[in-house]
Amino acid sequence: MPGSTNRGKFRLLDHEFRRTALPTNYFLALVISSGSPGPDTNVLGDLTEIAAGNGYSAGGVSLDPNATDFDVITEDDDEDRGVIQIKDITILAAGGPIPVSGPAAFAVVLTDDDVVLADREIFYYWSLGAETTILENNSLTLRDLTIRAREI
Repeated sequence: MPGSTNRGKFRLLDHEFRRTALPTNYFLALVISSGSPGPDTNVLGDLTEIAAGNGYSAGGVSLDPNATDFDVITEDDDEDRGVIQIKDITILAAGGPIPVSGPAAFAVVLTDDDVVLADREIFYYWSLGAETTILENNSLTLRDLTIRAREI
């Protein structure tokens, strides 16, 4: 199940109402099931990222904060929420499987761009539905990753 971290909620409010420094980029990182992300997850160091290589870089896939990478944003009056969607992201395994070793990917997390990977703040997370390994010459497409903002 997807969800916003409390850190993500905090940063959203902090950036909007205090005008604190925004990340230059965002990242989508693949993490394993051990220590799965949840509302109280703060940083990438709280989780275990999959092993990098064969088309997957440590820290994940970079996203620019623009209308291309965050390609849908809407106001949903029927459901009383705001919605933003990330463009489809395809990760191709070239030269071997992803991950190159160790446990398979279980979830995707949206992080900031801190230069220290373990210190990257996690804003949102999505489950892949099962542990996922991308076999050589195959790909994983992350389709329509959606962030919903709604006051309870």
